[in-house]
Amino acid sequence: MARTIIYEYKNEEKTLTFSYQTHRNIHEAVAEAEGIDLTEYLKMEQQIEAVSDTKAVRNYRDNHFKKLGFGKITLMQKENHGVGKKPM
Repeated sequence: MARTIIYEYKNEEKTLTFSYQTHRNIHEAVAEAEGIDLTEYLKMEQQIEAVSDTKAVRNYRDNHFKKLGFGKITLMQKENHGVGKKPM
């Protein structure tokens, strides 16, 4: 199921349709949308994952994306509909 990403890039808020079938995570999706090559970043991320905990990986990712010009990157809230109710 596709979701919507809300993100800021160079102080401009944008939205993007996202699916886990296409990308591993929302950060890769927004980088691709902005035409940013993450090859070197992904190599370093794998090295950090091999020797550290998830908090270190998360801190590295957040700092790297701030340097690239990204602000908030988040998935839009899902709308919950009751059983038998269709979205309008």
